[in-house]
Amino acid sequence: MRAAFFDLDKTVIAKASMVALGPEFHARGLLRRRTLIRGVFLQILFLRFGANEERLAKIRQSVLKITKGWDHDEVRTLVAESLNEIMEPLIYSEALELIRHHQESGDEVYLVSTSPAEIVEPLAAILGITGSISSRAKIDENGKFTGEMEFYAVGENKAVAMHEVAAARGIDMSESFAYSDSETDIPMLLAVGHPFAVNPDRALTKVAHDNEWPILSFTHKVRAHDGHRSRTPFVVSAAVLGVLAVIGRSQAKR
Repeated sequence: MRAAFFDLDKTVIAKASMVALGPEFHARGLLRRRTLIRGVFLQILFLRFGANEERLAKIRQSVLKITKGWDHDEVRTLVAESLNEIMEPLIYSEALELIRHHQESGDEVYLVSTSPAEIVEPLAAILGITGSISSRAKIDENGKFTGEMEFYAVGENKAVAMHEVAAARGIDMSESFAYSDSETDIPMLLAVGHPFAVNPDRALTKVAHDNEWPILSFTHKVRAHDGHRSRTPFVVSAAVLGVLAVIGRSQAKR
């Protein structure tokens, strides 16, 4: 069995998922205005320069500090109520096309994201995919976030979790696929036989060129339930067509 593992932020969706939900958290009284503005600033840095271990560590500490004491059920409810209006319109149509192609080819499909499970799991359900790997925060006996992390899905941890899923599901990682935009996901990309750099940051672009990994550009956005009805005319790029051709040849050799 094969699988396709998709990073979330800037690979499947056009923004950092935590930042995209920031205004809604602010409206519900969970975020101060200053914190929201800082989140927007971090989003600009993320889009311009990508993510590295240092930036991700700072974001992690900030998120843990901010969310300490939040009610877990309240957060899950807020995310469930907000996903359709806020997150779903950010989905790249090219990513959705690849997800659907993998599903039609009989591959299992997983989101693999540093974002918290409270965001990633319902988004995976909207996409109708097999499952997800994500960060998990500790919850106390009263259902409150403790400000500590149980599992941080970043760097090598993503690759370890992917191999655990593969062992449990009987997935052949040498025949599987991974898609990501960031240098921090190089372990994730190295874990499979068919890695792809999507909207890569500078560091990942260099690694992709050095290793002759295909580089894809995702630009069009569409709601998951709208299929091909994107807000801009959707044309499958030559790069994505090339990916589908590679997938087809790989199937033919099986």
